Amino acid sequence: MVTIAIIAVCFAVFGLELAVQATGGEDALAALFRSYGVVPADLLAALRAGRIADPAVVSLISYQFLHGGWIHIGANLLYLWIFGNNVEDRLGRPGFLLFFLAGGIVAAFAQVAIDPRSDVPLVGASGAIAAVLGAYVALYPRARVLSIVFLVVFFQLTEVPAVLVLGLWFVLQVIDGLASLGVDDVVGGVAIFAHIGGFTAGILIGLLVRSLRPRRVAAG
Repeated sequence: MVTIAIIAVCFAVFGLELAVQATGGEDALAALFRSYGVVPADLLAALRAGRIADPAVVSLISYQFLHGGWIHIGANLLYLWIFGNNVEDRLGRPGFLLFFLAGGIVAAFAQVAIDPRSDVPLVGASGAIAAVLGAYVALYPRARVLSIVFLVVFFQLTEVPAVLVLGLWFVLQVIDGLASLGVDDVVGGVAIFAHIGGFTAGILIGLLVRSLRPRRVAAG
């Protein structure tokens, strides 16, 4: 399946990153991110010049498979593993791949729009996966996911509506994004507006797919 293939590619690329870091140090890894991550200032300069095949433009695809560390890749791919298969089932394999890549591109432009002069590379599948989460909410509004619920000092596993879990996640992204406006260094270096842009695009596309291709239900 495409979901598994994307996860495999991300881990393979992450292995390459570790090799680059091991042999060349942090400077070599930074150079890799600079070459294949989305650098807002470079991207806009290339687009203004009409250089569509420029590496800065191609990075809109390549940046989605780079990650900044174990937590970054682990959290991203866990979300993709949980929610990706269902969205892929609705869109089909080719459709899901195009949707994933397009979601990542929209997410990148959302972040670029907030800080167009930035020379800090944007890396990670977070934006594309946010699009998957948005599509999941639109396509499966009644679905429930197994979550950890904390009760003071205790916790338990229980099924919670996916729309509540992912809706709360999106609200937190919006709050963090608004709080980061005007701040020179976004907390943790997280591209919050890429998440917001990807999630919003995913919901819109999911609603469109839902209206054009209603889910088939077998008659009992």
